[in-house]
Amino acid sequence: MSTKWTIDPMHSEIEFKVKHLMISTVTGKFTSFTAEAETENDEFTNANISFSADVNSITTGNEQRDGHLKSDDFFNVEQFPALTFKSTHLSKDANGAITLTGDLTIRDITKSVVLTGEFNGLMTDFYGNVKAGFELAGKLNRKDYNLKWTATTEAGGVVVSDEVKLICNIQMTKVA
Repeated sequence: MSTKWTIDPMHSEIEFKVKHLMISTVTGKFTSFTAEAETENDEFTNANISFSADVNSITTGNEQRDGHLKSDDFFNVEQFPALTFKSTHLSKDANGAITLTGDLTIRDITKSVVLTGEFNGLMTDFYGNVKAGFELAGKLNRKDYNLKWTATTEAGGVVVSDEVKLICNIQMTKVA
């Protein structure tokens, strides 16, 4: 019998980090997202996971930059309002280290990505809800997804790196 889980958005964060001028890092996040998992056990082995983020909820703490990220130079929110992830494989070792592989779709491009991290275990909250916690990280090349904007400084320096780091702190709630 399978168990269903949903993400607890109040206790989860979906962040990204990208180098600016190759000397500092800008952090952004999505504030509106959903995720579900279906498992055969509470260990999440071979879990089927689906995730979707509302790209319009992107924030980097700078309104002008956020507007640029929503434009066709990057995400093109009007034409592609969501980014999605669908797991293809999840493995966990004896120490709780996780490797989560899946198909990430940004704009109209789908590529396989690998996230690694930890399964932090299970806990029952004050209301009797069973929670599962995860910390996952990965990398992708933004140009693989047609997030194509590029610029160089007068001295020839790169303004925004192609590599994007993903950081996901996730809390799932078991559906009764």
